[in-house]
Formats: sequence, C-alpha cells, structure tokens
Amino acid sequence: MQVTHKSAVLGGVYICILGLFLLGCEPNNPESAGLKHVDTSLCNFKSGLCAQTVADVVIQLSITPWQAPSERPLQLNLNTSAEVGNVKVKLQGRDMFMGVIPVNLAKIGKNDYKAPLIYGSCSSGYMVWSAVVSFEVDGVERFTTFDFLADHPG
Repeated sequence: MQVTHKSAVLGGVYICILGLFLLGCEPNNPESAGLKHVDTSLCNFKSGLCAQTVADVVIQLSITPWQAPSERPLQLNLNTSAEVGNVKVKLQGRDMFMGVIPVNLAKIGKNDYKAPLIYGSCSSGYMVWSAVVSFEVDGVERFTTFDFLADHPG
C-alpha cells in the first residue's frame, strides 16, 4: 500500500479538527450545573425600585412580579422626581436582538406612570432586557436605560 502526500495531509487535518472538538468540550460538572452568575449591576426588583438620575431628574422603575418572568403579564411602574414631558419606554434585548417592544404608558399621577408588559423568552436561559426611557426636560430630550434580568432566580 502506498501512502500519498495528499492522504497524509488529509489525515493530519482530520486529527487537528478532532483535537479542536475535544479541546472545546468542558467536563460535565454537576456542582456547577444550574448555577448562574447574576450581574449585580442589573436592576434587582426584589430589592425595590431601580433609579437613574438624568438632568437632575431621578427616574425610578420597578416591575412586578419582581422575578420579571418571560411570557407572563407584568406591571411596569415609573416615577419621576420632577414633572417631565413626553415620557416613553421601550424594551429591547441588551446583548441579543429580540425586537423592540414599545411600552404603552398610562399617566396615573403628576409624576407616576404604569403599563402592562409582556415579552418573549430566550432559549439561552439568561436574558438581559434594557428598558429605554426617554423624556423631555425644558424641551430637550433625555434618555436613560434600566437593565434587568428576565426570569430572575432570586
């Protein structure tokens, strides 16, 4: 049997590819299964309101239930420390495009707003949403974002 240069090169390529697949695999570690690192910079509605300050206006956001479950009816509440105009909220994925979800705010007080909300689930099991809030102060449009984890484990 004669080994040609071509078959030796192909054999080497196959071994390299197989090696890459084996290196990419992680051992099955039952201790870490199900444990997820939760980013502490995200809003945690279990702890209460999440607040941002823009142009000397404090914007506070909360979602109930606090776990922010996917594919379930939610209630978004927004409060401003001063009267502002043209308040709008939209939801979008922070790290993954999930579309843009407009939020239909209802003004329930001088500086208080609420809206029903629902969004889809993500197959990765770790979905961070951004609530983008826009409003006007003295005729100038301002923005801020509130990032939170859907399906918060607690």
